[in-house]
Amino acid sequence: MSTTPSPADHSAPTFSPAAPPDVEIMTIGDELLYGQVIDTNSAFMGQELGKIGLRVRQISSVSDRADEIVAALDQARQRAQVVLITGGLGPTKDDLTKHVLARYFGSELVMHEPTLRHVEEIFQRFQRPMLDVNRQQALVPANCEVLHNAVGTAPGMWFDDQGTVFVSMPGVPFEMKRLMTDHVLPRLQARFHIAPIEHVVVMTAGLGESFLAKKIEDWEDALPANVKLAYLPSFGAVRLRLTGTADGLPDLRGRMLALLPALRERIGEFIFAEEETTIEAAIGQLLLARGLTIGTAESCTGGLVAQRLTSVSGSSAYFRGGIVAYHNDIKQQELGVRAETLAEFGAVSEGTVREMAEGARRRLGVDVAVAISGIAGPTGATATKKVGTICLAYADATQTITREYVLDRGRALNTEYAAQSVLTLLRQQLAGASTQELIKV
Repeated sequence: MSTTPSPADHSAPTFSPAAPPDVEIMTIGDELLYGQVIDTNSAFMGQELGKIGLRVRQISSVSDRADEIVAALDQARQRAQVVLITGGLGPTKDDLTKHVLARYFGSELVMHEPTLRHVEEIFQRFQRPMLDVNRQQALVPANCEVLHNAVGTAPGMWFDDQGTVFVSMPGVPFEMKRLMTDHVLPRLQARFHIAPIEHVVVMTAGLGESFLAKKIEDWEDALPANVKLAYLPSFGAVRLRLTGTADGLPDLRGRMLALLPALRERIGEFIFAEEETTIEAAIGQLLLARGLTIGTAESCTGGLVAQRLTSVSGSSAYFRGGIVAYHNDIKQQELGVRAETLAEFGAVSEGTVREMAEGARRRLGVDVAVAISGIAGPTGATATKKVGTICLAYADATQTITREYVLDRGRALNTEYAAQSVLTLLRQQLAGASTQELIKV
């Protein structure tokens, strides 16, 4: 292990105690750099820190090398007042974090008896033998504050050094989350002056980021100076997040909510929720409110639309079933698609999905049905139809609506976009909104 400088050798910048601290997240582990493990810890910490008014300024990933960890710590303290570290606290030889931290802060490892008892209790509970390496999990730097890990064996460690707080947590996500919730977030709120912050989220679908930005340009330009708008796009949807910081006036959240009516005037037909939720959950609420049942008829998506609708708890109250009609014979036998329609227009056509949706309504005995057929690719294109061509249909007791789009982004993404597109069409029809601008991306 590399020799590290004593605490006196670490120069730290001066920060204003009245300002919210800058936060840096540092993840440690070769598995992250090799791409063998996806870093979900940073996303969780960023979200939770944002809720209490703290902003992450930088995220760094470091290998399991003592010298590189030390260099990263030195760099982080130049940028941030709070450095949150995950990883490298396991019982194996490649887990170096607490050894490096002990030397970095000029300390030595000592046995923390409460943690040792906790580790012993865990092994007794599972009736497993406890090895010496397991006991070593209770070793911590003598000058740290130990944070109890209620769901694991490696405790968290809090260091307050020359105005900078360093917190080391396990890399196991559920252990890190518990430590953040139980200890780190409350301590940060007590330790620093953090101005109140509010988030208001508006969920949209059916209009791409650039089209949305154009439609609400004047509204965005008129936002108060303390309210910022972020566009967070995903498959066929864009989450609009308003972030407001305290300005000395009361009821920040109420004043932010008062901005939404003007937003609805501009893009109301594309808003499916004014909270963090999914489009399938919003569809479920609409179906329940109207007392409707639904079924699906799918080809290229292979049941993905049905899976998304049934991913919502309580969906059995409105979802009756789905038919995956991948082969033309099944489209005819199970959904009543006419041979003449398939011969004249093909399986991927508005005529075919119209008959699929109407057939699903009859066969499944539902109020509303959606259907989808497409060329997911990379094979299957014809002289008249490109890969990525998708056809959608919505049918209820009074109407059947069809749409055709070409959204070629590769097989996996074509399938995802196809499912999102038909859910967007369904949501807009249930809400009574226009679909003329549906799926601009």
